[in-house]
Amino acid sequence: MTTLISVRNLKKSFGDHTVLSGINIDIAEGERIGLVGMNGAGKTTLANLLFGGLQPDDGMIRAHRPNLNIGYLLQSTSYTVHTFAGMGAMSGDQGGLSDTERFLELTSQLGLAKVRHWDENRFEGLSGGEKTKLAIADIWASKPDVLLLDEPTNHLDLQGVEWLIDELKGFEGTVIVISHDRHFLDRATKRTIEIDDGKLTNYPGNYTFYREEKARRYASQLHQYIEQTKYERKIQEEIARLKQWSDKAHREAGKVGKMAEMRAGVKEFYRSKAKKMDQQIKSRIHRLEKIDLEGVKKPKEEAEVRFGWDQPAKRGRRIIEALQLSKSFGERTLFDNSSFFVQRGERIGLFGPNGCGKTTLLRILTGEETADAGRMWVSPAASIAYLTQDVSDLKPNQTVLAMIEDAFPNREQQSEVRTMLANMGLDESILRRSIGDLSLGERTRVKLARLIMQEHDVLVLDEPTNHLDLPSREQLEQALSDYAGTLLVVSHDRYFVERICDKLLVFNNGTISKQESGLKEYTDKISQNPPGDMKTVESSSASQSGMSAEERKEQLMLLDNQIAYVLGELAKHVQGDGRYVELDAEFRELAARKRTLLQK
Repeated sequence: MTTLISVRNLKKSFGDHTVLSGINIDIAEGERIGLVGMNGAGKTTLANLLFGGLQPDDGMIRAHRPNLNIGYLLQSTSYTVHTFAGMGAMSGDQGGLSDTERFLELTSQLGLAKVRHWDENRFEGLSGGEKTKLAIADIWASKPDVLLLDEPTNHLDLQGVEWLIDELKGFEGTVIVISHDRHFLDRATKRTIEIDDGKLTNYPGNYTFYREEKARRYASQLHQYIEQTKYERKIQEEIARLKQWSDKAHREAGKVGKMAEMRAGVKEFYRSKAKKMDQQIKSRIHRLEKIDLEGVKKPKEEAEVRFGWDQPAKRGRRIIEALQLSKSFGERTLFDNSSFFVQRGERIGLFGPNGCGKTTLLRILTGEETADAGRMWVSPAASIAYLTQDVSDLKPNQTVLAMIEDAFPNREQQSEVRTMLANMGLDESILRRSIGDLSLGERTRVKLARLIMQEHDVLVLDEPTNHLDLPSREQLEQALSDYAGTLLVVSHDRYFVERICDKLLVFNNGTISKQESGLKEYTDKISQNPPGDMKTVESSSASQSGMSAEERKEQLMLLDNQIAYVLGELAKHVQGDGRYVELDAEFRELAARKRTLLQK
């Protein structure tokens, strides 16, 4: 393969902190490279150096093709409304389509309709996924030779991820991806480069190969190190034994007196023996020094990231209930007349395309947003912890330690938080840095630690794995698997949702419905139905004929609450007005559904 970019002896530091050192890498035309490593390891720094946004302190980056066009997708949090102001108004002609037409075609393929007609208010209300999709379309429309993608699947819905994977298959240029999405890395990359302690390690395969090969290399190096340690111990024992013999020989050679003079030959023998012993000792010490310099090093263990969760108290079966919930922004309706309930201990994933209102629903649940109509009921006994996907709300000029002291006046709690952050890979040096100097992943860990220390029996997690490195994602999955409370999760990490959530709230055609199955079962069910037939699937999963006694009881409970709500609303209106008629019809429909259920 033809080399496209060469990197030699690259070094980059920020103040006293060296991020990259002695980096050497060749990138070939058409390669598919996954760039992995712990948060703060220097992945985004390397991408910026390759793009030209940063300059190295030492070393060189050489492009082997003149006027190399690199398309760099930043993380979605780096984009503002002003970033997108000029998109869709480009000029030029490539492959029969103008840049503008190509851009609009791509946004349509990504599920963003009528971008040409969006006004300023629409751009101000962009979700993280919509920002990512617009940026991807803009970069792709420019026909780059190299794609540098920094967390491209963060905030992307399943449709967007699958589109991106398919497009990358047909892309003829070089692709370098920074991602913690294992599903995406497995399908989109064929070479993995890990950054650790400022150094690069190459693995000729996708993410799964990398994890298996890294484990194999670790086991092999550990075995060699153990055998080497045994050999060093043997040499040290020989040195100790030789020193004993040498000391004895020196004593015998140094004896004085009449008898010693008579044994001059014996003294010379011991003198010679002592010299030989000393030479053997020096030889073995030199062997140990050589092992120390050139021998097998103890392999570095991956940082063990541990999350601890309080065990929530049992405070009643029903914990959240939405009744005829509606929410719109201007003329755009997110969801309308939607009802569902959540019971204690349920683990629910919110599923739907970007911009459908998942984060808005969470904000209504936590009281940060109000519904236009309907009611969101939360048990008064419930304690809710909410992790937002925005990591920019921490004070950038405050150190992590200062943040801990502000949030937790109790010294014992401060010690627990610091221990927790250390378990997450944030050592003392990082704790003394300003939050604004931390990577997005490091800030996410700080927010997670603060959340964990709260007492809670409901966890509301909006893209919790965004910016987390792969080991942290896997440890968070394990911790949440052990969590006994109620979970509401928005995530586009398919691995994460399939492992953690066994039920769904599905956003489809302006409504929210609850599914009594996990993501894999639901998507398998969808694939067996004609496109656009999601409502058939939803109704079939709750069909009365297959309803258990427990499910029937839950449906009756939900209907009773809906009826109570409608009757309460009826009391606010005069008989005969338009709203009264609508509510009366709704009451009759609910009552009929209840009678049907009771007859089953």
